[in-house]
Amino acid sequence: MFKKFDEKESVSGVQQLKSSVQKGIRTKLLESYPHLENYADNILPRKDAFRIIKCHDHLEILVNGSGEQIFFRQRDGQWMPTLKLLHKYPFFLPMEQVDKGAIRFVLSGANIMCPGLTSPGACMTPVDKGTVVAIMAEGKEHALAIGITALSTEDIAKVNKGIGVENCHYLNDGLWHMKPIK
Repeated sequence: MFKKFDEKESVSGVQQLKSSVQKGIRTKLLESYPHLENYADNILPRKDAFRIIKCHDHLEILVNGSGEQIFFRQRDGQWMPTLKLLHKYPFFLPMEQVDKGAIRFVLSGANIMCPGLTSPGACMTPVDKGTVVAIMAEGKEHALAIGITALSTEDIAKVNKGIGVENCHYLNDGLWHMKPIK
């Protein structure tokens, strides 16, 4: 999603959000990520003026009042946290762990394959298909990617072939290097 993302070329506009739209987004985020309830005022302060950065490929990035990118989505899909936000609040997404051999592929933007999630160094949290998950790596402390499950974890273990998680945002991609928008 952000592999060839360049801040100067990809951003097409910035839109200030009305307070009613902000409330709607806040409600949707708290429904999707109930573990954020206690931290919602830190992440999404009620008095803050949020903006949406419109980008090519139907990408939207939600920016808080201080200009930090906090969530993103493609088309009208589900809002997903940025890795920087996930590193501050690592507990609010289910985690799928890949083995050491998959790290370099994940960091180059590759999707996570089922064998990388079922090998001895890997570990899976039970989730359904279409769930936003944090991709952790064997022996590493922080998430290295955020993705959406292409299969349920039960099916990933059964099938053990093909794509298990679609990689949406990973360390050192275009969104990771994007500067705060003032």
